[in-house]
Amino acid sequence: MMLHAITWDPSLGIELGFITIRYYSLMFLVAFVSGWYIMKYVFNKENIDEKKLDSLFIYTVIATLLGARLGHVIFYQSELIFEDPLSIFLPFQFVPEIRFTGFQGLASHGATIGIAIAMYLYSKKVLHKKITWILDRVILPISFGAIFIRIGNFLNSEIVGEPTQSDYGVIFTQLGETFPRHPAQLYEAVSYLILFIILWFLYNKTKVKNISGFLFGVFFTLLWTIRFFVEFIKEPQVPERADWLLNTGQLLSLPMLIIGLIIIFISYKKKA
Repeated sequence: MMLHAITWDPSLGIELGFITIRYYSLMFLVAFVSGWYIMKYVFNKENIDEKKLDSLFIYTVIATLLGARLGHVIFYQSELIFEDPLSIFLPFQFVPEIRFTGFQGLASHGATIGIAIAMYLYSKKVLHKKITWILDRVILPISFGAIFIRIGNFLNSEIVGEPTQSDYGVIFTQLGETFPRHPAQLYEAVSYLILFIILWFLYNKTKVKNISGFLFGVFFTLLWTIRFFVEFIKEPQVPERADWLLNTGQLLSLPMLIIGLIIIFISYKKKA
């Protein structure tokens, strides 16, 4: 008898005729809207024209969705390139039949690369500041938004953890299972909340935001450290790679973690 296990059996979204608005999509909306308000606070605090905020929102939304989708396809589902290429960019599955799926299959590593490119373009074309200025600040809404993305994964019963082999955990009935798993999505969400609190404190209560690149380095290091360790209890997203020493997520996180440490070192060296 599993006294401590929680049974999770939600609907996947709100039914509107032939379209289902998935809770995951709603969580993305919450992430983007909350991010806009956080950056509005930052722009007001640092006397930046709010008109430039709208452009930042557009750059970020497009870069996040496009980068995350391409990242998922390249890193986890490359067969779509040849088998169903239209499904990469459209919210439909075309093979073996046409079916509305919504935008699903998004990778945080791809989103990171997409946002980095977008921030470079934004800093050059709109903000007219060094890219490190915007990177040191956009990490606040990114870390906060990541909380809701993982909550969305939990609501969708996806990116689940491994079986706990005990009475502890969550039974994801949407997967047709009767045994508990680690709620890895919630572990990650709580970790991102802690990350956001740390970054918010550093930005508002210390002067490290004046060290070009430092906050971004801290964010990058902690973010990918969290991702690396949570991956140990996640079910492999690509079953064929289950016997690898490190899974795909960890192999992609390690170099980014190292890049974060290098950025911290360089930023402090320049300050000195």
